[in-house]
Amino acid sequence: MTTTEKALTGERADLLETLAKHRFFLTFTARELTDEQAAASPAASALSIGGLIKHVTAMERKWTAFARGERESMAGGGSGWEDGFRMLPGETLAGLIEEYEAVARETTAFVESAPDLDASHPLPEAPWFEPGARWSVRRVLLHLIAETAQHAGHADIIRETLDGAKSMG
Repeated sequence: MTTTEKALTGERADLLETLAKHRFFLTFTARELTDEQAAASPAASALSIGGLIKHVTAMERKWTAFARGERESMAGGGSGWEDGFRMLPGETLAGLIEEYEAVARETTAFVESAPDLDASHPLPEAPWFEPGARWSVRRVLLHLIAETAQHAGHADIIRETLDGAKSMG
């Protein structure tokens, strides 16, 4: 750290540290896997570790853009939605992790520099959002933490099914 940089403390540091912990557990499940193993769906669902990393990357990118006020970032869904949860031909685990790490750096930089965690934006109309609801930057970060933790748990189950390796325990 240079003398011009200030150490992040308080609520922002706590939020980013918690998110970083769950990011670690998600990508830790991918340690020493081949691309084929990362794309495998050995459990009852069609989820794979690579697909989960890909999904969490896209989700974090969209929600961080929303927190910056880019409401149009939440548009989407439609055709090809399922491809956001699986590794496609030509995609590699290394490439997916590299992209995830880049998005994580962008999110961290935004949180460090955001003027106000209470700044909020209206959520798009969708059946899963309360009509007229708004989310603050803080609420978006809490959502990212919850989503990342949930999908890290999914990835841990898939990894244990692949070769018995566990993230914890």
